[in-house]
Amino acid sequence: MVKTVIGLFETRDQAERAVSALRNGGFHEEISIVAADKGKATRQHGNEGMGANEGSVSSGISTGGVIGGLAGLAMGAGALAIPGIGPIIAAGPIAGLLSGAATGGIAGGLIDWGIPAERGKYYEGKVREGKILASVRTDETKIFSAADILRKNGAMDVETH
Repeated sequence: MVKTVIGLFETRDQAERAVSALRNGGFHEEISIVAADKGKATRQHGNEGMGANEGSVSSGISTGGVIGGLAGLAMGAGALAIPGIGPIIAAGPIAGLLSGAATGGIAGGLIDWGIPAERGKYYEGKVREGKILASVRTDETKIFSAADILRKNGAMDVETH
């Protein structure tokens, strides 16, 4: 049975290290990242480079780093506008899921992966605050390994659903 392991990161560096460790651990196409694109909103207000999330994945994306810096997750990466959140960047399988669930936001998309609505709303709120959401969809025999890798690389609120 396929499960989802999900966690939050404070910085782009943490997320990049986790993605690299996941890839080294045998996870590939199953990795997804979601981050609010705060840099885009900052530039629209004429304060380029002055965003609060200088070290976040979104600032790197907004300034041309593209999510490809996250160890090859460029395939499937995209910018989306989620009502109530604003611009986000999503990479991996979750990008397609969220583009189809734009009206339901991140929480609505996560429901399709078995994440309860209450927890999905929690994670959506954290992305809105500037945290970086990482998820791994994998066979239940590998969920403990995925969760351990996320935690060892600084992930908070790691859960399996």
